[in-house]
Amino acid sequence: MKNTISKKLFWTPRVLSIIFILFLALFSLDIFDGNYGFWGTILGLFMHNIPSMILSIILIISWKYEIVGGISFIMVGILYIAVILIHIIKTGFELYYLAWAIQISGIAFFVGILFLIGWHKKKKHD
Repeated sequence: MKNTISKKLFWTPRVLSIIFILFLALFSLDIFDGNYGFWGTILGLFMHNIPSMILSIILIISWKYEIVGGISFIMVGILYIAVILIHIIKTGFELYYLAWAIQISGIAFFVGILFLIGWHKKKKHD
């Protein structure tokens, strides 16, 4: 029983991270709505996917060092809330900003906490 919990605790943040990164990458598909040409579209896809690429690098490092994933994903959630707050200060509050913050930051916080729990259990076990 304990071994299955350990396996679930190992795999859950990693799988959720992959799903989260793919979810963020989906937002880059709006570049195809514009008429940017081939190189403009390539550049737009690259620019839109920078957060996904950074999180992919963090995930690769976190696969072995869970503390990195825990801290990084929580920091990403805080950074996104900060960006939303700056946008609110500039343009005014809209209710959908709250939904954005919960969807993006909430998932990042959850994944980060799962990585930290896995790191703590691993450290405690060693």
